[in-house]
Amino acid sequence: MSSACPASGDIFVPIKIDENDIYAGVTKLLKNIRPKWNKENIKLKTLTDGITNKLVSCQYLDANEKHDIVLVRIYGNKTDLFIDRTAEIRNIKTLNVLGLAPQVYGVFENGLAYQYYPGITLDVESVTDNNIWPLVATQMAKMHRVELGKDVPKEPFVWDKIEQFLSLLPDPYSSEDKQARFANSFGSVTKLRIEYERLKSHLTKTESPVVFAHNDLLLGNVIYNKDEGTISFIDYEYAAYGYQAYDIANHFNEFVGLTVEDIDYDKYPCEEFQFEWIKVYLAIYLDISHPSDAHVYKVCTEVQQMSLLSHFLWGIWSLVQYEHSDIDFDFGRYAEIRLNRYYELKDKIFKQLS
Repeated sequence: MSSACPASGDIFVPIKIDENDIYAGVTKLLKNIRPKWNKENIKLKTLTDGITNKLVSCQYLDANEKHDIVLVRIYGNKTDLFIDRTAEIRNIKTLNVLGLAPQVYGVFENGLAYQYYPGITLDVESVTDNNIWPLVATQMAKMHRVELGKDVPKEPFVWDKIEQFLSLLPDPYSSEDKQARFANSFGSVTKLRIEYERLKSHLTKTESPVVFAHNDLLLGNVIYNKDEGTISFIDYEYAAYGYQAYDIANHFNEFVGLTVEDIDYDKYPCEEFQFEWIKVYLAIYLDISHPSDAHVYKVCTEVQQMSLLSHFLWGIWSLVQYEHSDIDFDFGRYAEIRLNRYYELKDKIFKQLS
């Protein structure tokens, strides 16, 4: 798996930012990508301690009170094991040309600096706001119409990605306590591999088209600019060709919350909401005024099926993070929540596909 390598024309800064001394590293980075900024006029702020990455806002205010903001994302520990950073940067640059992603200002050994989008990230209330969700559906549809070119295989990313995660599962975990918890909750790596093969045998029957997708539209990756009435997506670590219905299903799964404390599946969107959301999406994706109800219902069914795949992928991902991540987050519990939901839903969905 590639580390963060600059594409042609990028500013590459050969430094690695220490997670324990982030601001010193960010200041050094800014000297290279914003050499005219005076240190006294720079305000640094950690925006979020993400589940896998750190994000820092670098705001500059000059004597004329003109603002400029650069965002710096520092990759989490060992995330390069399962994320192709070269592909990520390529995707951001391609989408930026189309107005669908921020501009990359610079790349360093364990992260990148990029354009700030003004606005707020969505939460479990705003994601269902009638002024906001149609914009999200529209933005996703625009992204799904993008063609990357013949050199990028048009194959769904999800199967290789799950197999990659499964190969990274420790057997056993380095900690006896972690191994005991894993065995109690999930049995064994072999059991999960068998479950994956069963899941794959059912869902590869899908007729959902393969499109270029974000694949990780959690609420924190969607920015709403109220003043402009626009939606922007950020964080393209998992952007790749994938099933249309998977990208939608993965977004719907995030309506319930992210942290282990606030996940509530009663907040999962109802069938009526899903129908209206997908109807707006299809109008843009197909470039037609009124998608047929039959087509909308077909995609709704595919989304229901692909929600299972989303739960399984992020459950296995969380088990990998449980071993490797230094972030203060209960990855073991998050894996239990996602995989328990998978097991709760799978029999009904497998019956549909039989």
